[in-house]
Amino acid sequence: MIVVFLGLPFALYLLLVLYPFTQAAYYSLTAWTGFSAEQPFVGLANYARLAGDDRFLTALGNSATLLLVVPVVTLVLSFALAVLVTFGGSSHGGVRGLGSAGFYRVVSFFPYVVPAIVIGIIWSQVYNPANGLLNGALTAVGLDRFADFAWLGSSDTAMTASIVVIVWSFIGFYMVLFVAAIKGIPAELFEAARLDGAGRFRSAVHVALPGVLGSVRTAYVYMGILALDAFVYMQALNPSGGPDSSTLVITQQIYTTAFSQGQFGLACAMGVVLAVVTFGFVTAVLSVSRLVERRLGA
Repeated sequence: MIVVFLGLPFALYLLLVLYPFTQAAYYSLTAWTGFSAEQPFVGLANYARLAGDDRFLTALGNSATLLLVVPVVTLVLSFALAVLVTFGGSSHGGVRGLGSAGFYRVVSFFPYVVPAIVIGIIWSQVYNPANGLLNGALTAVGLDRFADFAWLGSSDTAMTASIVVIVWSFIGFYMVLFVAAIKGIPAELFEAARLDGAGRFRSAVHVALPGVLGSVRTAYVYMGILALDAFVYMQALNPSGGPDSSTLVITQQIYTTAFSQGQFGLACAMGVVLAVVTFGFVTAVLSVSRLVERRLGA
């Protein structure tokens, strides 16, 4: 029985996760083209090459930007919306959220059920400088300088515009997640906070946030991993990596290096770097969250 419940899943984990990763790590030490049986061993030459590759370093920096910005913005906005629909309503009577809170939950969750590639295509048309919805709306209110503004064609706005798309597509899902977590907090705590004179903001910070800390940690890890990937969104919005590589991310560079340039060994080295960064991020988040939980418990 132990073999079935522990041994079999572990064997599948070795076969489907650890073995492919180990294989990719080996390929990163070769000059394999991906389309031949020859795999010349080059040692750490691929990693040394990446250290001096400006385009890869730019992609790494862009991925780091997404990692720092996307999870924070998404989760802060999601938590704020969750607060509004759970206990952000009238300050008189029982603790309740805004009116029609169920409608807001359904509408905000809708983007999450739409495939990422579809979201990318839709927003690429919204940002279209010639006849896009965004420029049309801005010019309709008198901002004529945005008549043909290229949101994805300018290095000053391309990354910000891309971040808006990713945040928009996930904010509803994490709002619903936080709503469920907040509803698991005893209502008496919110009632007591109100009786002590705490407003909505203080109730959110001192009652709701500690109660949903576990959900925040999980959400932050998932959003960080998504931000380090972001391939589908970036490829749909700017397949070339944007002006001056301003939106190029590591996963796009891996794809181009492997399938357009036929340098699978070098692409695997990029993948290993991405895996190490991801592992470091997850470790840091879990360590910090444990420290915060201990301080709150104290």
